[in-house]
Parts: sequence; C-alpha cells; structure tokens
Amino acid sequence: MDKELRIIISGGGTGGHIFPAVSIANAIKEKRPEVKILFVGALGRMEMQRVPAAGYEIKGLPVRGLIRPLWSLKNIGVLLDYFKSKRMAKQIIKDFRPMAAVGVGGYASGATLDAAHSLGVPSLIQEQNSYAGKTNKMLSTKVDKICVAYDGMERFFPSDKIMKTGNPVRQNIINADISREDAVRQFGLDPAKKTILIVGGSLGARTVNESVLSHLDDIEASGVQFIWQTGKYYNASIMQQLKSHKELPMLRVLDFISDMGAAYKAADLVISRAGASSISEFCLIGKPVILVPSPNVAEDHQTKNAMALVDRDAAMMVRDIEAKDKVIRLALDTVMDQHKLDSLSENVLKLGLPHSADVIADEVLKLAENKQ
Repeated sequence: MDKELRIIISGGGTGGHIFPAVSIANAIKEKRPEVKILFVGALGRMEMQRVPAAGYEIKGLPVRGLIRPLWSLKNIGVLLDYFKSKRMAKQIIKDFRPMAAVGVGGYASGATLDAAHSLGVPSLIQEQNSYAGKTNKMLSTKVDKICVAYDGMERFFPSDKIMKTGNPVRQNIINADISREDAVRQFGLDPAKKTILIVGGSLGARTVNESVLSHLDDIEASGVQFIWQTGKYYNASIMQQLKSHKELPMLRVLDFISDMGAAYKAADLVISRAGASSISEFCLIGKPVILVPSPNVAEDHQTKNAMALVDRDAAMMVRDIEAKDKVIRLALDTVMDQHKLDSLSENVLKLGLPHSADVIADEVLKLAENKQ
C-alpha cells in the first residue's frame, strides 16, 4: 500500500459517537503509524472540541438535524444546510484524497459519506445501536461495509454488507490498571463499603439526577456510598440544592468524571443511561448495571439497547418515567445482594465483543487497499 495512507472519519454529536470514532482512529494509527486521518464533524457539536483533544484534525460542516414537526418551515433551512454541507464535504474529500471513509453516525456522517460515495471513495459505517439510526439506514445502500454490534441487523441493512464487530470502547476503561480499593480511595470514599456509580452520560440526565435528589434520606440511611456524575449542565443547580441538606459524606458529587476506568473499578453497581457505547463497556468489564433508557432519542433506541441485555438477564432496567420513584431503591436493594451482582456480571460478560476497534480498523485498511 502507498505509504501516504489517508482516511476520513466522520460523525459525532454525542460521546457515544465520538468515543468509537476516536478508538477506530487510534487502532488504524497503531497498525499504520504513518496514516493521515482527518475527521469531519458538525459545527457547534461536541466533536469539534473532543477530537482535537484526542490529537486529530477536524473540519466542521454546518449540518444539523431535522426539526419536529417535520413539516416545519424551519426544515427548509436544515435541508439547505445539508446540501451546503455535502458540497463542502466533497471539496474536503477532493483536497484530502482519502483512500477510505468511515461514518460512525451523527449529522456530519450523512453528508460526508454521501459525498464520499459520489466521488468513488470506498466507505464503511459503524452502527452502535440495536436499532439503526436514520443516517446509517440512508447510507446503507451506498457504503461497502456495515459494522454492527447486535444480531438481527439484517432488518435494517443489506445482509451481505454486515459484519458483527461490536462497539469500540475507550481503552482507558478496558485497561484501567487500578484495584477496586485504590479506585474507591481515589474518590475519597471507604473501600469497605458498597459503592454505586451514577452516570447520565457526558452531559448528564435530568431524570437520573432527580432520582438522587428525591432519595437523599434513603441514601444517607443506607450504609452505601455513591459516586454521582451530574453532568456539567446540571451541576451548579444540584450543588445549590444540596446546600439545603445536611452534609452527606457518602455522596461524592462530580460534574464530570475524566477517569471512567477508575470510576467503573470503584463501583459494585452502576446506574446509567443505555447508550450503545456505555453498554459495550459494561459488557467488556462485566459490570452489573441498572439501565434507565433516555426517552429523548430517535426510535427509542436506548430502550431497545437495554432490552437486548435485560432479555438475557445481563442487566436490569427502569423506565425513565418510573425512575424517580424506583431506581435508587432498586439499586440499594441490588447492591446488597451479592448473588444478584455476580449473576449480572457473569451474564453481561458473555455479551462482550473484545478488540472491536482493531477488527474495524482492519476492514478500513482492506477498503483502502482495494481503492489503491
């Protein structure tokens, strides 16, 4: 293969798209250190900060999602931005001359992979969820390879293009070289006590946060300790509300946890949204989890993600509408039931697909070789 290997990776909008994209990029770079990788994202979205922080160049497109109701006149502007973004993506591709393009979902990947197809660049999409997103469904007839994490994806995609690879996850989570005891101490807590980790995603989750605030007395009386990632958006308001309650030394409150590897190691049980990347992490590290699927996602795909585990006794689930009343009490009961924790851990481990980023990277390199 030509030493001047060039790959475009596009997508983002959430950590669930960005983490796999960066993991794939890192895996390609590990195999081919001389590779040049260019990301294409959506202006104003999370990837425009997270990708450069990971060491990669990114270009932004003015693409955005459709506004509901779909007949809204504002969608005329959305469509105009899409066509403008596709023209910009075409120019980016002509200038960069990639041998292959990768889409991980999100607004930018639609315009970029569509442009790549029209210019004859071989392409691959990676679908993280058990229910395929609209962008990837639209692209499925145009791309060469579709990497998925769940069985049964033939109902969305051409079966001859599908390859089950699992979802790439953050390597610092899989490779966390710290004991549970040291991890608990890192958060200023007692290793002798059961620990519950609460995460609502990188931006936080209102329902999950309200569930904690509604049960502060139960938490105080439980003998269990908590690591609570509120999300930066909600943190100031939550800290203000906690001032009216007496001090709770068993509750470690953080706006964002940078070392999730240590946080997972510290936790005996996790309460989490049901994003595809998070679920893949739980499967690989064997972490017992109570999932609270977000109702604010397309096609309710988080519930479908969660049920793929629940149906195999590999996780527990509480619906968002019931979480405020139920999830903390369920977590407190579950974390004291070691048999239940062991069973969840054993079953979720069976669903893990390791080395996903490496497998996908190999497929990207095959496409690039075919292009040359």
